[in-house]
Amino acid sequence: MTAEASLAAPTLGYGRLVPVTVHFDDLDALGLLHNARYPVMVERAWTTLWNGHGFGFEGDWEAAGDFCNAVKELRISYDAPVDRPGGYAVHLWLERLGNTGLTYGFRFCSADGALTYAQGTRVLVRLEAGTLRPTPWSDRFRAVGRELLRARG
Repeated sequence: MTAEASLAAPTLGYGRLVPVTVHFDDLDALGLLHNARYPVMVERAWTTLWNGHGFGFEGDWEAAGDFCNAVKELRISYDAPVDRPGGYAVHLWLERLGNTGLTYGFRFCSADGALTYAQGTRVLVRLEAGTLRPTPWSDRFRAVGRELLRARG
């Protein structure tokens, strides 16, 4: 794969571009960002975005509210290698916001969003802390989530 083979960046008419940093120790023995680090970077970007809206997790599942959720599915494709530490970004958006679940999309990209290195989707299910059964997202969470929905045209 080469950087030229990656997909062209879409216009950021939806979602948010969140800065992330790749450190030297995120690279594998060949000097490439290890494939398992991409989902970690995406998770950190989502945490930054939701924390910016006043959501967070402090280790108490009862108080976690909408942060009490579990991953149902993760899909990722790698379009071009990241071959050096430095500043990058993750483009985040929601594909679907259901009653108890959601699907978000992401692109791991250059800091300006112009070059895509990896992309994918992740399905989350909101859980009730006491039973770990699906439960609806809060109205506050849904309001923020609607701002992140990718419009279908």
